[in-house]
Amino acid sequence: MKAALARKGVDPDDVDRLLDADRRARQAVGARDELRGRVKDLSRQVGEARRTGDTALAADTADLSRAVGEEEAALDAEAAAFQAEVREMLLWLPNLPDPEAPDGVGPEDNVVVRRWPDEPRAYGDEQRVPHWDVGAALGILDLERGAKLSGSMFPLYRGLGARLIRALTAFALDHHTELYEEIRPPTLVRTETMVSTGHLPKFADDAYHLERDDLWAIPTAEVPLTSMFRDEILDEAGLPLRLTAGTACFRREAGSAGRDTRGLLRVHEFDKVELFAYATAEQSPPEHTDMVGRAETLLQELGLEYRVLDLCTGELGNAAARTFDIEVYAPGCDMWLEVSSVSWCTDYQARRANIRYRAGGGGGSGGGQPVFVHTLNGSAIAWARVWAALVETGRRSDGSVVLPAALGRYLGGRTVIEPPSA
Repeated sequence: MKAALARKGVDPDDVDRLLDADRRARQAVGARDELRGRVKDLSRQVGEARRTGDTALAADTADLSRAVGEEEAALDAEAAAFQAEVREMLLWLPNLPDPEAPDGVGPEDNVVVRRWPDEPRAYGDEQRVPHWDVGAALGILDLERGAKLSGSMFPLYRGLGARLIRALTAFALDHHTELYEEIRPPTLVRTETMVSTGHLPKFADDAYHLERDDLWAIPTAEVPLTSMFRDEILDEAGLPLRLTAGTACFRREAGSAGRDTRGLLRVHEFDKVELFAYATAEQSPPEHTDMVGRAETLLQELGLEYRVLDLCTGELGNAAARTFDIEVYAPGCDMWLEVSSVSWCTDYQARRANIRYRAGGGGGSGGGQPVFVHTLNGSAIAWARVWAALVETGRRSDGSVVLPAALGRYLGGRTVIEPPSA
């Protein structure tokens, strides 16, 4: 365990501290239970003394029982504090990385698995204009008014720019719903829902919290989808259980200081279509592969150049055992932009959410011993950066933007955005 967690940057001393806290908690629980048993026995003796008419013995024994009870109550509080300490330390520990995940500490250690197309494309000068300038010129992206309404990094789309976001969501959902059940979950969730996915407590600073109601704005639809079946036992015959959702997502981007936040490169609110699956351990690898393939198919139909990265252990998320990121190339920014992250979380989230299936049986009392499911999630796809790549890639010398034909049916047949003066 120490060696595996060290691949994710966890100090082995943290594991030792957890083990020490667990030993203290077990010792406190044992001592408390011993006193609890003694109180029970003394209560029995009080009853016997009263039945035999020995009131003096009954009174003395009752006094002793109260004294031991007070000691037991103090130990109970101590045991609860130790158990809470153990739980807190466990909640901060990340999932174990998959043995096949490449080792590394930063982005430079991620492995490029493949790219599409195989050879890098050549881009004209007209495509080397950043999307924030293209969007402003076409009147489809109004960052100034977005900032006036909500502050920086809250984009406002207008006209065909807004319709393009809606079209992309419908385009993706139509591709997935033949196999995935479409869900429209709440975008505000309880604390335990965020804890289940591993977003809390570690990433509290990156989330929007409504203190008055103790609700959190979801950073991804993965959060509510993971907890849909919290504390339930699923039917093995229904696995893999596949869900998809298009939602708004909210992130503080608390660690973005000093990073490029222009335009749509890094925003606090964005729309995304999420893929999610509950699966057995055996079903998970092909499900993971299928999710990555679905995201790639969408990008190919949109005609965007992309590459697939196998994330190194130092770049894996808290809950992920293995992750493949997909980055599109935005010629105007001259940057690779992450638009999809597809993760296999093994049973890490299911343990936090207590989601199991009964091997060899249904979801009821029959069948075998309940087993924790595996969870998988992936963006297919997040739209802000795809929007940016589309308007940069599709820009023509006259300032207009040609959008992919695959979106035509969602745009009323209109796939060219003309400058206002045209």
